[in-house]
Amino acid sequence: MHFDYLIVGGGIVGLAIARELRSRFPGSGIAVLEKEADVAYHGSGRNSGVLHAGFYYSADTLKAKFTRDGNRQLREYCYANNLKINECKKVVVAKDESELPALFELEKRGKVNGVEVKLIDEKELFDIDPNVKTFKHALFSPNTATVDPSEVTHAIKNELKAKGIEFFFGEGYQSRLEGNRIKTTLGNTFTATKIINAAGLYADQVAGDFGFSEKYTIIPFKGIYLKYHGNEIPVTTNVYPVPNLKNPWLGVHFTVTVDGTVKIGPTSTPAFWRENYHGFDRFSPLEMAGILSWEASLFLRNSFNFRSIALEEIKKYKRSYFAGLAQELVHKIDVKGFTEWGKPGIRAQLLNKQTRELIMDFVVERDRDSIHVLNAVSPAFTCCFPFAAWVVDNYILNHG
Repeated sequence: MHFDYLIVGGGIVGLAIARELRSRFPGSGIAVLEKEADVAYHGSGRNSGVLHAGFYYSADTLKAKFTRDGNRQLREYCYANNLKINECKKVVVAKDESELPALFELEKRGKVNGVEVKLIDEKELFDIDPNVKTFKHALFSPNTATVDPSEVTHAIKNELKAKGIEFFFGEGYQSRLEGNRIKTTLGNTFTATKIINAAGLYADQVAGDFGFSEKYTIIPFKGIYLKYHGNEIPVTTNVYPVPNLKNPWLGVHFTVTVDGTVKIGPTSTPAFWRENYHGFDRFSPLEMAGILSWEASLFLRNSFNFRSIALEEIKKYKRSYFAGLAQELVHKIDVKGFTEWGKPGIRAQLLNKQTRELIMDFVVERDRDSIHVLNAVSPAFTCCFPFAAWVVDNYILNHG
């Protein structure tokens, strides 16, 4: 089977690229190869569902532009297609004087990025949500919202199928034969003028078959949220702490989901294999050997403070400790109301093997025949539409 464009991976990024290609090249043959029985089995259906606004990132990053534009575009898509959306907004709060400079830096970044943010005082915060507490100031983001990520991903899939894009489910990438000819897990062969690798947790391995990702590997981190089922709803808006701007994580926070459920999290625990969701499901001894080798090295050298991160994350599996971190963001809460763990997700985090640093921004490598999305890290869900347009502009239309 031959196609003009063959996309490996049916996550939100792969689907967004397919959608952009159909818009630009309406007569082309486009196919999506997905190893699962449907879309949204992994990161695209397991993320927080937050449409981020774009004030965390410095202006020189791709994330800054893509998050700002993606927030608007995905919101418009949800309304145009009658998809659920909760305009719950967001506040970032400080616990003491030491966190105010970072809070002011977030406000500065937001304004430089063209994002609507507002520095508010404690009285203004009380008017937004009386149970949320801060020290002197908080940052208010009126454009942060939540959606159902699985619903959005399925809606895009149905749109693409209606536009003639072919999907091959239960048929994953297995190996490259030669050139742009690949073999699938069902033993079939596909060829394409351009192969686009959007394989998420396995993007580095697919890229390796094409001679790319030589200095990168993916280190998986498991994220789990803890749902609140107490009597009184503790918050009505998303509440985040001031983050450590040197780390890719945003700290334990409150998220109000599209159906109004309140959850705290996530964890960011180093996983032992790429789809290490529950117990020994999808266990791969080969993957575990490689990943544990890297994690042991990072732990011993304490690269990017990995040792402290790992030890801290393990403690979050104790509910009382986990809930206690969230308790610092509000005046009162029934910590016993956190009774249900959510569906785990795995963050596909790219590591530079040479510098032993986590890559914080998008990374794409290519030649004339193949394109490899190596790091579509959070908030890739929010960024998917403008990111897809950028990939087509810079890696398909521009052959240099």
